[in-house]
Amino acid sequence: MRSRHHPLLATLLAALLVFAAGSGLAATPSVATPSAVAPPAAAATPVRIMPLGDSITGSPGCWRSLLWNQLENAGYTDIDFVGTLNAQACALTHDADNEGHGGFQATATADQNLLPGWLAATLPDIVVMHFGTNDVWSSIAPDTILAAYTKLVGQMRAGNPAMKVLVAQLIPINPSSCAECAARTVAFNQRIPAWAQGITTAQSPVTVVDQWTGFDTATDTNDGVHPNASGDAKMAARWYPALSALLTPGDPGDPGDPGDPGNGGCSAAFRAVSVWQGGYQGEVTVTNTSSTAPISSWAVTLALPTGSQLTQVWNGALTGTTVRNAGWNGTVTAGASTTFGFIASTPTGAGTPSATATCSAS
Repeated sequence: MRSRHHPLLATLLAALLVFAAGSGLAATPSVATPSAVAPPAAAATPVRIMPLGDSITGSPGCWRSLLWNQLENAGYTDIDFVGTLNAQACALTHDADNEGHGGFQATATADQNLLPGWLAATLPDIVVMHFGTNDVWSSIAPDTILAAYTKLVGQMRAGNPAMKVLVAQLIPINPSSCAECAARTVAFNQRIPAWAQGITTAQSPVTVVDQWTGFDTATDTNDGVHPNASGDAKMAARWYPALSALLTPGDPGDPGDPGDPGNGGCSAAFRAVSVWQGGYQGEVTVTNTSSTAPISSWAVTLALPTGSQLTQVWNGALTGTTVRNAGWNGTVTAGASTTFGFIASTPTGAGTPSATATCSAS
């Protein structure tokens, strides 16, 4: 059957369609299209830092709380301490994640392949490692401990080829049950710089941090082994310059920023303290050249003769050929001075030791 439309009804429908088209009612629904919504700003990815070691790092390892707060107060806020442990036994609020396993040995950790699991769970960008005290205490040979270090660094790089590694020369220990431990620690620490120099790469640098010099087991530990409040402060102060040098410069430390060491005034003078075949001990005196204003930090770049290399630094933190102040000797009053020392290797038959020292400060 053919349908019939009432003429009046057809006229009304046509009018409604014309009105809808003219008023926009026939357009797509009035919701924002995806292109009209601004994408959320991408959050900055924090730098993930793993404190790795034994009870000196984790039980409770309150140097970590001091270091965390020192970094935060200096403006390094995009950081994340990581680890599968989280001991909250320190007075200062901090990111307590860590990989400090009480009683563990570096050698056993390497032999049992424990580190890869910790790395996979936390994905660090930087490892801060004070590890080996229990090995030294157990009279494990330095060669064996360093072989374990090499394996651990290899495992770090397997997960992150650009891993940055800070390795401590161990704090002194003098437990009542081990008369030989103090000397063993010294002997092991002497081996670390050459090991680090042999394993470091441009993509994955290994930096030695001297935690031994200036640390006194009589005043800086509770039991000849574990740091007390004074020891924690010294350890944090030694870690800080080396760790902050690896963080994205943003903004403390950008060139031209008031916090940049280049905005102050200082001079540096080198002298050779003692010389032997193949090396020498040097000392650099850093002087505030202002007659009125103090400086709060300094950095000295050393230019050594061809073939010479820095192997150890104390009272400062070494990055490449630049020595930055430790936490306790950065502030130098007007006209006053402070010093740091170093050991350098030299080629066979080298003449009188020399070094050009260039200083900048803020």
